[in-house]
Amino acid sequence: QVLLVESGGGLVQPGGSLRLSCAASRSIFRFLTMGWYRQAPGKQRELVASITSGDRTVYADSVKGRFTISRDSAKNTVYLQMNSLKPEDTAVYYCNSQPPVGEYWGQGTQVTVSS
Repeated sequence: QVLLVESGGGLVQPGGSLRLSCAASRSIFRFLTMGWYRQAPGKQRELVASITSGDRTVYADSVKGRFTISRDSAKNTVYLQMNSLKPEDTAVYYCNSQPPVGEYWGQGTQVTVSS
């Protein structure tokens, strides 16, 4: 069994920053590409960033230059640093492998960007 727990979300003003964390119950980040996904009400879940076991990163055009994905293998944790946040970044954020595994989906963490 693999459990992924997201944390760090909250309410922030436009232009602000948040850092999300994804903690895994097992050491899976050493051999899997991991991603951060988000889903806003009425929209499909989308991949916003991913990181390989070799620390190669890929970002969606909508967040490129503003978000940074990283990992700490010793802590079995993946992070998403979000800067210059915009209202359109408002969503529930999830972590999972890339491609995702259905059993890995957790509850996510809510990010709300509003003035």
